[in-house]
Amino acid sequence: MAVLPATQREVRLLAKPTGLPRPEHFGVVETPVVPPGEGEVLVRNLFFHVFATLRILIAGATRDTPFPVLNPGDTLVGTAIGEVVQAPEDGGLMPGDLVQHWQGWREYAVVPAAECRRIDRTVLPDPAAHLQQGWTAYAALTRGVELRPGDTVFVSAGGSGIGSMAGLIARRLGAGRVIASAGSREKAERLRAELGYDDVVVRGAGPLAEQLAKAAPEGIDVCFDNVGGEQLRAAVDAARPGARFVLIGALSGQLAENGTGTTAPVELDSLPLIHKRIEMRGFSSDDFADKDEWTERFGAWLRAGEIIFPHVRVKGIENAPRTLLEVIEGRHIGAVVVEL
Repeated sequence: MAVLPATQREVRLLAKPTGLPRPEHFGVVETPVVPPGEGEVLVRNLFFHVFATLRILIAGATRDTPFPVLNPGDTLVGTAIGEVVQAPEDGGLMPGDLVQHWQGWREYAVVPAAECRRIDRTVLPDPAAHLQQGWTAYAALTRGVELRPGDTVFVSAGGSGIGSMAGLIARRLGAGRVIASAGSREKAERLRAELGYDDVVVRGAGPLAEQLAKAAPEGIDVCFDNVGGEQLRAAVDAARPGARFVLIGALSGQLAENGTGTTAPVELDSLPLIHKRIEMRGFSSDDFADKDEWTERFGAWLRAGEIIFPHVRVKGIENAPRTLLEVIEGRHIGAVVVEL
């Protein structure tokens, strides 16, 4: 049996912020490592995912969403990859198994065995790659809008964890032209160079509707929307007849500096929706149970060098709160992973 440390570290919410969170709202605390109870396993976390919409949990969950509410004193949560250290003999998991679960933001986690998903170490070459959000993007493009060869695709927040995968997957599925949005000219250049976007519109560099019309002079067929707000309006203006929109996120409201983070209002002209026969669908990959299809396909593409896993690794749980603030500010491209 592995020798366990007496204590472990975790990140807690110290106070509810007004507006966007700041460093003083978080603390890294030391707590005892406790043995698992009946039906539980003890997991040594190796990686956990840092995602911008954690702000929703901090601000207070919106109606009709499955997100839990985080209160002062609570440990932050998120998807993690870890190795089982202790497990019940008849629980289906064994020490050494690699698992995915929801109790990130801590070095050791006691998790109900039923909430752990065993990971096949041979499917993806890097365990951290299981933290990519490609399943959400793949499901949205294949089930939500059924992307067709030759489609012109607009991905708002094209450098985010989900958006970066959506741009790459759209290209693999046969899109003819893929356009992103970004928050700065520097990031736009990186999206072109590193992720292969055909063009990028830049928030704050002029009216987005004009930029998108220039980037897609013949219009867009698919909008993969992570943002809402002005970017969604611009996409409606640029839509071709019969365009399909899949709504994944609403970062314009979730990350609004002076907003609550729990609403994302947008005003749309309904006439273009009617005249162009635009299909607009709110989407969650949780509605589909065939994630293994994506994981196997992603692994094959990775091994063949046909796709990359865009991500940033940050070492050490002590750097996790700062990293969350950087993610909210949009500083990084791809998934952001803390390595323990």
